Amino acid sequence: MDGWVSLEVSPLLAHDANSTLAAARDLHARAGSSNLFIKIPGTNEGLLAIEEAIVAGIPINVTLLFSREQYLAAAEAYLRGIERRIDAGLSADIGSVASVFISRWDSSVMGKVPDTMNDELGIAIAKRTYKAYRSLLGSSRWQRAFNAGARPQRLLWASTGTKDPRASDVLYLKALAAPFTVNTMPESTLKALADHGQLDSILPADGGDCEEVLGQFAKVGIDVDALAAQLQDEGAKSFIRSWEELMAVIDSKASALKETAAR
Repeated sequence: MDGWVSLEVSPLLAHDANSTLAAARDLHARAGSSNLFIKIPGTNEGLLAIEEAIVAGIPINVTLLFSREQYLAAAEAYLRGIERRIDAGLSADIGSVASVFISRWDSSVMGKVPDTMNDELGIAIAKRTYKAYRSLLGSSRWQRAFNAGARPQRLLWASTGTKDPRASDVLYLKALAAPFTVNTMPESTLKALADHGQLDSILPADGGDCEEVLGQFAKVGIDVDALAAQLQDEGAKSFIRSWEELMAVIDSKASALKETAAR
């Protein structure tokens, strides 16, 4: 593997922290690779498993985060795990990313807000989250962990391909360019950036105009806290559907191979 990759714990275990942790341990041990993240959803149950996985020295990609509050809960789980390792005299150098999904925000409100507000919600949520992230990195608590050898849990922008055909295909890349972050863009979006994208500025550490924009969405009836919970729940269900479809394809292929071998 070239660079870091993620291997997902079965989403069927998402409501059982102990089973999720056991699966994370198993995948990490079987893979035996130093540049592998184990992907665990940042749900309430997942957060318990994430802290224990960090304590166990397992690099974690916290997925299915949609809001500042969900990000901060994931960051807290990571930091608690690191602090427990420090207290136990163990290495604090355990990698992690916190994956915040962006474009699904805008897809979810399309047709529910004035056209002039389309494709603005996801970026505003990202700005609010980035402000919290930078504040955490500047805190005395994080600095103590950093001085003990911890590395930052990088904020990762996920779902950054533009879904709105009327919007720029590099919309989220231009808006979310920022220090100390990762962007897992689709290949088509990466090619679009190379072809005609130009980064004119970086994301402001203070969140810029995010609260003003979010206030406008509140005025037209968008409850971002409720929507964040809904998106995370829908995302978890989508993961399960995709997993079941994958397992069905594998089972079908395995059965076909057995039939061929038996002839």
